[in-house]
Amino acid sequence: TRRRALPMRAASSSPSRPGARISARARASNRSRARVVSRAMRCADEAARAPKIAPPPHPTYSIDAVVRAALEEDVGDVGDVSSLSTIPASTRSTATLLAKATGTLAGEHLGSVVLAAVDPELEVEWMKRDGERIERGEVFMRVTGSARSILRAERVVLNFMQRMSGIATMTAAYAAAAAPAIMLETRKTVPGLRVLDKWAVLIGGGKNHRIGLFDMVMIKDNHIAAAGGIAAAVEACEKYLLENNLKDVKIEVEARTMDEVKTVIALLDDSNVPTGSVTRLMLDNMSVEDMTAAVRLIDGRVDTEASGNVTLDTVHAIGQTGVTYISSGALTHSVTALDISLNIDV
Repeated sequence: TRRRALPMRAASSSPSRPGARISARARASNRSRARVVSRAMRCADEAARAPKIAPPPHPTYSIDAVVRAALEEDVGDVGDVSSLSTIPASTRSTATLLAKATGTLAGEHLGSVVLAAVDPELEVEWMKRDGERIERGEVFMRVTGSARSILRAERVVLNFMQRMSGIATMTAAYAAAAAPAIMLETRKTVPGLRVLDKWAVLIGGGKNHRIGLFDMVMIKDNHIAAAGGIAAAVEACEKYLLENNLKDVKIEVEARTMDEVKTVIALLDDSNVPTGSVTRLMLDNMSVEDMTAAVRLIDGRVDTEASGNVTLDTVHAIGQTGVTYISSGALTHSVTALDISLNIDV
């Protein structure tokens, strides 16, 4: 006999209606109206396809390794004792992912990677892709195969997807308000999830700041203090990059006052000072008035980046100052996970 659907609910995180329930009738209605953008196919084949939006490159980071670690920490050296003890190995099921809040989907491709790592023979069908909007009450994925496999993957899929979708949703809101400035995140990410957090920013319509300490120089207040000033720090940095043949690594200099902005401009205009690698000036914790004045003074010599005190309430005004970029750590360190649940019919 067919048993009723068993909802595998994730912790509620919707800021508007926490814990709001979606009725079984509504779920069934949405399933019937779901727009399929991919035919059901083996998870292994789906995961092997190029993602709609590629993750940022990193020389040592392995997404597959992160997925394996997440799955291994969940089952330890024993396995999923709940499913192993209650569900026969031969049981096949169909499960769906349900949006319990409206937002931007992120983690679709990663979800297929997780499912394939658990059981490559699971069949998955996506109704929405990364970067697309999902509405509260909408079913946007269906997976069929071993019930044990689906339930082993369930929590890891949701943990990745809820966080990434939360980041993408927040990024989309900030990016829309910041225009024409480009929205960036920072390195304030969860250790071990750096590339996934920054991938979610790309999916949400933002751009990536430097990936780590290796791909861009940021001369900040502590570097300036330790080096003996802005001029000394820039000179030492240019020398280091030249000596180590790091011609693709660029320099960003932080300025906290208008006097520091003028110091950087003087260096850029001095033909006797090597500044060819300096491509960006960070305007840190400045007022909107000072940022506007600084952009005028810089006059296109380098790109500009606003940082500090960036919120949804302030980002639009900052974006109108003429800065090239706006960076905010809140995109990844203060994210609200998007509420998504998995529901399985046995």
